[in-house]
Amino acid sequence: MAEKPQPVRMLYCGVCSLPPEYCEFGSDFEKCKPWLIQNVPDLYPNLLKEANDKEADKVSDKLQSTGISSGAGDGAASSAPKQEEVKRLPGGKIKKKEKQEVIIEKVVRNKRKCITTVKGLELFGVKLSDASKKLGKKFATGASVVKGPTEKEQIDVQGDIAYDIVEFITDTWPDVPETAIFFIEDGRKVPAA
Repeated sequence: MAEKPQPVRMLYCGVCSLPPEYCEFGSDFEKCKPWLIQNVPDLYPNLLKEANDKEADKVSDKLQSTGISSGAGDGAASSAPKQEEVKRLPGGKIKKKEKQEVIIEKVVRNKRKCITTVKGLELFGVKLSDASKKLGKKFATGASVVKGPTEKEQIDVQGDIAYDIVEFITDTWPDVPETAIFFIEDGRKVPAA
């Protein structure tokens, strides 16, 4: 008589609940790494090597911060410049923190008509809807908030008010310094100050 087949015992990741072979394709692979190293080290041997390298780096950093160095190093290594803040997106892509700057661009349409585009005011905490109302009233033109080609909101003001708008922005919103305002002229970024 044949033996009764036994069910296969599967091991699932305690973090993402995928089989360990598929953790690297999930969205939380960085969170899964400690669990994988602890429970299935033979499946990802390079993770174990990375973990050992990181531990060695941490120990050497600790030694350098206390004044003991592993080699002939000078004190300049401890005062390394800070890296830009980066944000990790799903899939491992890196998104850099945006620079706080206002970009003013003049776009010509129908030969004589101009539109002045203001981008980046929201980075200084300015509500774009309020800003467009104030710009429309100040310059007696139509102003609206629209999505630009990069899917970010910007303010379109009818008319050529590019140079007048700098003084208005710095007076109305003191959080926006004049050094952070730039013009786009002939495809180049030119400071307004």
